Amino acid sequence: MRCLAGAELPKRVLCSALVVEGRTIAVLGTGMDIVYPAENASLYQRISEQGAVITQFPFGRKGSRHSFPIRNRIVAGMTQGTLVVEANRSSGALITANLAGEYGRSVYAVPGRIDSPRSAGCHDLIKDGAQLCESAEDVLSEFTHLKAVKLESVEIPMPTLSPVEQSVYRVLSHEQMQQDEIIRQSQQPAAQVSVALLQLEIKKLVVQHPGRLFTRDF
Repeated sequence: MRCLAGAELPKRVLCSALVVEGRTIAVLGTGMDIVYPAENASLYQRISEQGAVITQFPFGRKGSRHSFPIRNRIVAGMTQGTLVVEANRSSGALITANLAGEYGRSVYAVPGRIDSPRSAGCHDLIKDGAQLCESAEDVLSEFTHLKAVKLESVEIPMPTLSPVEQSVYRVLSHEQMQQDEIIRQSQQPAAQVSVALLQLEIKKLVVQHPGRLFTRDF
């Protein structure tokens, strides 16, 4: 299994690939000496040990609104197929998918909720001819010439959570929820909920959206 990482790929997908000892290649939109965002330093180290970290930019080059789209052409060109898991209509993942199509590569998209902005980009790709992907078999069936891969369920260890973090995490789902509603449903003090949400973000279990809305990080 090889996982080629761009900025838009969910971190839990990357971690899953590393857990099953898949070969992961991270393509940076910065110089090799810069980890962006900084909290990905441990992930950067794991990928470099089990795969490769590459970049076209010189040492010291910081990321910018131009460098990441430039990086995406390398991501599209190195693979036989590009799978977009989640993308809003302004996502850089769509740049990668469009480049892959121009290069004659296969493009796949995972559908989502019709009312979710994070699914809109995938739905547009499917409308434009990308192959709908509902399971790994939808991708693997296109590459029968490759060595068969045995797919197994791998359990990723759950981080240790405090009692308050557990209460907060239990009330969250894929639906965006206001912090006040989380406080009400978890029946925890407001200050402790704020701290718990921050800790859950650090542990990559929760995503914060604009407007202090929160969801689980699937």
